[in-house]
Amino acid sequence: MSEQNVREHILLAEIVGISVAFAGLVLSLRAATVAGAFFGGMICFLLVNGTASSQYTIVRSGLTPLALLFVLTFLATRAGRRVKAQAGLSEKRHGRSSAQVIANLSIAGLTVSGLGFVVMMRGEVCCGGGYYKVWVWPAMMLMCLAAMVEATADTVSSEIGQAFGGRPVMLLTLQHVDPGTDGAVTLLGSLAGIAGGAFVAAVGMWALRLRPSQAAIALFAGICGLFFDSFLGATVERRGWIGNDLVNFTSTLFAAALAAIIYRLFVL
Repeated sequence: MSEQNVREHILLAEIVGISVAFAGLVLSLRAATVAGAFFGGMICFLLVNGTASSQYTIVRSGLTPLALLFVLTFLATRAGRRVKAQAGLSEKRHGRSSAQVIANLSIAGLTVSGLGFVVMMRGEVCCGGGYYKVWVWPAMMLMCLAAMVEATADTVSSEIGQAFGGRPVMLLTLQHVDPGTDGAVTLLGSLAGIAGGAFVAAVGMWALRLRPSQAAIALFAGICGLFFDSFLGATVERRGWIGNDLVNFTSTLFAAALAAIIYRLFVL
């Protein structure tokens, strides 16, 4: 076995161990149910396996922005818990369900998986390494980061807004509504969400080996996804056509797709 193969096997073992540890941490902190922690570990594996390289330390991968996403959303969820509990808006004590974890993180993991590669290549395997390095690999990283930015911004804005933002307004009408209303936003919550997303984008730029312009695209797409989430909440979710988990999934997908489109049209 060559030295390169040995390094790759060691890296894979590290990724498996980190994913198991991540799932265990999520479960021990009661940040998710058993099923939610399991899927969190699976998504962690997809993220790290799809972005890590034997040429860099393991922290130069999707692990670092994922860890930051977890810390920021964990703290935001627990901030002002008494206020949110009195309003009936606090998260359940056993944490997020598997559906919630999948809705928020699955797009980030899938974009850098084998499925993401196939979608981005569109069967153009004949195009060689140049096509991959110039378009496919950066686009996959951008989509992954944009989805994590959106997931962070959405959770932070919602949790901080409900706890400290005061009475929210509807995004489309700017009329005041009760806290927890689908599609409602607060200024403080939105600013907190944008700040959290920017933090993830900055760390992700370093971890995923992206240029500042590429990270800026991911941040812009992620923030657009945040307001797209509110738009869906104010329209189709409020009418009962779809649930919150599908709104979150669609919003991360929107952010990832927008990042890829911007990169393809205005950067390449």
